[in-house]
Amino acid sequence: MTTGSIKPQRRPFGSGKPVSLFTLGTMRALQSPGQLEAVVEAAIAAGINHLETAPAYGPAQRYVGQAIRRLGLSREQLVITSKVLPNQSLASAQDNVRRTLEQLGLDRLDNLAVHGINRPEHLDWALHGPGQELLSWAVEEGLVDQVGFSSHGSNGLIAAAIRSGRFRFASLHLHLFDPARLPLAEEALASGMGVMAISPADKGGRLFDPPELLRQACAPLEPLPLAYRFLLARGISTLTLGAASPKELHWARALGNADGPLNEREQQALARLHQQRRDNLGDSLCGQCRACLPCPSHVPIPELLRLRNLAIGHGMERHARERYAMVGHAGHWFEQVSADACQNCNLCLPRCPHELPIPTLLADTHQRLASPPRRRLWG
Repeated sequence: MTTGSIKPQRRPFGSGKPVSLFTLGTMRALQSPGQLEAVVEAAIAAGINHLETAPAYGPAQRYVGQAIRRLGLSREQLVITSKVLPNQSLASAQDNVRRTLEQLGLDRLDNLAVHGINRPEHLDWALHGPGQELLSWAVEEGLVDQVGFSSHGSNGLIAAAIRSGRFRFASLHLHLFDPARLPLAEEALASGMGVMAISPADKGGRLFDPPELLRQACAPLEPLPLAYRFLLARGISTLTLGAASPKELHWARALGNADGPLNEREQQALARLHQQRRDNLGDSLCGQCRACLPCPSHVPIPELLRLRNLAIGHGMERHARERYAMVGHAGHWFEQVSADACQNCNLCLPRCPHELPIPTLLADTHQRLASPPRRRLWG
């Protein structure tokens, strides 16, 4: 645990400046410039040096720029990451980069990410189209130190982006309860890239408000710090924390130097979680092997059964419902086909090594989790 006298840990992040174990995401403290300023001030006090923002986060970039000036923060104290959306013209994307710098009050960014390489055409834009020209221009003009990408896309698409050699960092969905992308993260780290975990507290399972069943399995530990430690122990460069108030930075302060291997209590808690999932799901547990794919109806079987795993296995029904409500309502940022699209063709059945009754489980998933769509924080 970090105390006020311990220097916060920094980890390499691609070829750029080292970053704190936690990154302040700036998409939630946007009710006023003062709100974000208070959060930025608390983040710096907690040892965070990495601020992540984007034009898509409403007024975030303007507020970050104001906070930097009002708090008198020096450029050396900070690592700033912003983003640019793909599939723009070169001129439009260049204008967006210039506007980002103007709003932040900076002459250069430490990191610029292509925001949402979620489809093959997005990666093509970045590697061969106007995005390739944009990224080269931004680096050559000294406006950006290094370039990377974020992705909500398939594992194959993420692997292609990592192996392209174009990017120096990646922002990925890496969570204790969704570890399927961890091998990709480890591949990126081994190649010298930085890796940032996107919202492991919220998108990782609403772990700031865990259900009692989950608490019981983790006790005497809390689920949220256990999830953070799981990722840090795997070597993930930095974890995003989208605080709306200074008090939400508690675990960044407590774990700002906690980068060692998992201790015995943490390993025991993970073993109890595994056992709880097996006990509650029994023979209906989906192991996420993806052997069932492709589905002729384009149902993302593993992703949807993963939500069922969480709802039944750990009592995380509220989180599972919120994520399932996004299916088909978030464009390329999330899955687009729900479980009720299953046509009972049964082609998946002989592929499953565990002989799961997949159409029946998909029907159960839809019955359990279907609810009105949830409003997203940004568009």
